[in-house]
Amino acid sequence: MKHIRNFSIIAHIDHGKSTLADRIMQLTQTVDERNFRDQLLDDMELERERGITIKSHPVTMDYQAKNGEIYRFNLIDTPGHVDFAYEVSRSLAACEGALLLIDATQGVQAQTVANVHLANQQELKIIPVINKMDLPAADVDLCMEQLEEILMIPAEEAIPASAKTGIGVDYIMEAIVERIPAPENPYNDQITRALVFDSFYDTYRGVINYIRLVSGSLKRGQQVQFFSNSLNSDIKEVGIFSPDMQATSDLGPGCVGYVIPNVKSPEDAKMGDTITDRRQKCPEALPGFKEVKPMVYSGIYPIDTSDYEQLKQNMARLRLNDAAFVYQSETSAALGFGFRCGFLGLLHMEIIQERLRREYNMDILATYPSVVYHVYLTDGSMQKVENPLHLPDVTIIERVEEPYVKCSIMSPTDYIGAILGLISDKRGICVDTITVDNNHVILIGEVPLHEIVIDFHDRLKSITHGYGSMDYEPLEYRPGPLVKLEMLVNDDPIDAFATIVHRDYAVGRGRMLAQKLKEVIPNHLFKIAIQAAVGGKIVARENVSAMRKDVTAKCYGGDISRKRKLLEKQKEGKKKMKQIGRVNIPQDAFVRVLKSSD
Repeated sequence: MKHIRNFSIIAHIDHGKSTLADRIMQLTQTVDERNFRDQLLDDMELERERGITIKSHPVTMDYQAKNGEIYRFNLIDTPGHVDFAYEVSRSLAACEGALLLIDATQGVQAQTVANVHLANQQELKIIPVINKMDLPAADVDLCMEQLEEILMIPAEEAIPASAKTGIGVDYIMEAIVERIPAPENPYNDQITRALVFDSFYDTYRGVINYIRLVSGSLKRGQQVQFFSNSLNSDIKEVGIFSPDMQATSDLGPGCVGYVIPNVKSPEDAKMGDTITDRRQKCPEALPGFKEVKPMVYSGIYPIDTSDYEQLKQNMARLRLNDAAFVYQSETSAALGFGFRCGFLGLLHMEIIQERLRREYNMDILATYPSVVYHVYLTDGSMQKVENPLHLPDVTIIERVEEPYVKCSIMSPTDYIGAILGLISDKRGICVDTITVDNNHVILIGEVPLHEIVIDFHDRLKSITHGYGSMDYEPLEYRPGPLVKLEMLVNDDPIDAFATIVHRDYAVGRGRMLAQKLKEVIPNHLFKIAIQAAVGGKIVARENVSAMRKDVTAKCYGGDISRKRKLLEKQKEGKKKMKQIGRVNIPQDAFVRVLKSSD
């Protein structure tokens, strides 16, 4: 075990994690030049397309140090975006150390601070690396100052490097050997204990678990038991990532690798579970991961209702690969059978929907995102409402509370006024300002979560010209004047467009939805009223005009009263038809309105 080093690379988004992982793999000759490509560990099409890491990727490498010894490096590349912080925390649980990357041109960012806190909670050894030294705009002195002032890490520990050109990577390798401690067996026994820190589903091989072996060993054919559900299974294969899956005879203590048990159902595998030997079981499970609570909810429905069972299967497989994603069945009068899904943020929601479309070929429709509200009733009870349709009648509601988040925004000082304006527009308040240095400041704001998940991050990037960064964490629930906005088409409520909004924003939101619906609902033989209602009161209205048949075409002459008589007869018929007629809203209308209102 003394020759094993388990470490992660952590950083703010786009600070060079995947590029450094590429250089380390090249330096250790883990992958030959013929098979090499940039962002080698980002094997998902979405990751390469967007230039971001979505999933953690482990890889095992052998490195000959300057002292002549050969060390086994187990590297886990992690995401940088705030929506994937749970992915980072799981990866850090399998490590003893972390490489902290800081972009020399941008300095310490909001997510850098958050990731350092995660690493400190796991008591990991942190090696700071000042990356992108080759760029003309690099400011090393500023980064060194921020390291000490913000992160409380001695500046002399930092290693200047350029992952793109390979400068300083050899120093990083030696620092991993010297500074990151070797894994230890805290139990001092030979009982098998393996922590499952990730999983995915393979159509042909079933469930594949990514594991960190704490003690004991695992080999092919071994009888094991999963601690959470006492499921017994035999191991079909064990191996390491190099960077593709490579089978080995066994895995020893301290190793990071994969295990393929004889488990076919995704429901039988649980993230954070402990795998132990069936004959010699460990007395208690390894400390797993805290249960993550979704921040944003949205409905996902198959466009073709016959795809419901297929969607249900694919969601179970996707949840196995992403433990932060949760779902449960629900039905909608307008959209049919579907699922209420929980996500950590808006980007997380986008990625899950895109993965369902691309990886599983599902044709899906997503409803407007919402958060969980606490509704206090007049009888003293409290309900948690995540779907606007389940909001109780306004006459029995005493108050509605919405979740707030503590938002840390790091930005150059030039944009303070614009950021304060954005926080105010989003119904938030700025509670503290921390001066980082002469050019940077951290603004601490308290903002409703509903406002954060819609377009806060996009607008922040826009007003700060890309230099602002943010991180947020749950704060508390606070009461507010929140109402349910319903859309009525021909006096019938359309549940797919129901939302809970602040009273001051209800009219604007209702007007926008009414205009969008007017554009997509086809003309009928009678006039259709599209209305936005709050508590029975109409706050916005649009009309879809009726198709009109030229009933006077057969009148070639004679008195005008003949034409009037025909027009009056048509008018009466349309009035009767409006009472008994049914408005047909095509499925693509829901798609177009919901997409345009995201």
